[in-house]
Amino acid sequence: MADGSDPPLVVSNLRKVFGEETDTPSEVIADISLSLGHGEIVAVVGPSGCGKSTLLNLLCGLEPRTAGEVFWYGGVSTGMPKRVGYMLQKDLLLPWRTALKNVTLGLEIHNMPSAKRTERAHRLLDTIGLNGFEDYYPSALSGGMRQRVALARTLANEPEVLMLDEPFAALDFQTKLVLENDMARLVRSQRRSLLLITHDVEEAVSLSDRVIVLTHRPARIRAIHEIEIDVDRTDMMAARESPHFNEYIRSIWSELEVQRGT
Repeated sequence: MADGSDPPLVVSNLRKVFGEETDTPSEVIADISLSLGHGEIVAVVGPSGCGKSTLLNLLCGLEPRTAGEVFWYGGVSTGMPKRVGYMLQKDLLLPWRTALKNVTLGLEIHNMPSAKRTERAHRLLDTIGLNGFEDYYPSALSGGMRQRVALARTLANEPEVLMLDEPFAALDFQTKLVLENDMARLVRSQRRSLLLITHDVEEAVSLSDRVIVLTHRPARIRAIHEIEIDVDRTDMMAARESPHFNEYIRSIWSELEVQRGT
């Protein structure tokens, strides 16, 4: 993991306008500044369609920004940053590859020796509870198991920062809770950093050190909540049962509800 003084991510006055060259430009991101520290988990919530996924694409260099700066480890971002893993809501597993082979895909691209990448993939699948399913194809796995494979694939390259775009949105509550626990444990135990886009306010509060609330499009930051919950932060149920949990939920929901009424 990085041990430099610069935080993994600093965003300054980010702006995105689609169709600038047309008669009907659409401003999606108006003016956003934020940061992500070493070992920190930050969640971003906001009204549907406010530009949360666009924000993540801008930070990862998948979309060109209209204005503003994105700094990764103190350097100006000019494309897809190194040491960053990106996971989407869809697992995007290759159906003709086994769970093990899906996990090793990125390692193959980086020419890691076969024995080493296989050992790492086995270790990751075991860590997230898929020991014995290495040779299963995606069609034989449940939705939750597929997302675990996708998480293992994201972690296989040992990124220092994880960028997740609603990765558990399609899962049932029980499966989501288990995967949130797994992810929190993996991130916090190795002091990785995580930026999570989610529409689930309870997920945001239970997982995160900070929750950033965006406005309607064009998105700005409406509020930032420092989450102080005195429980094991890898136990999502304990977080939901903590004394101040509902206070955070009510406060964030009130900010989102006010926007819905405008």
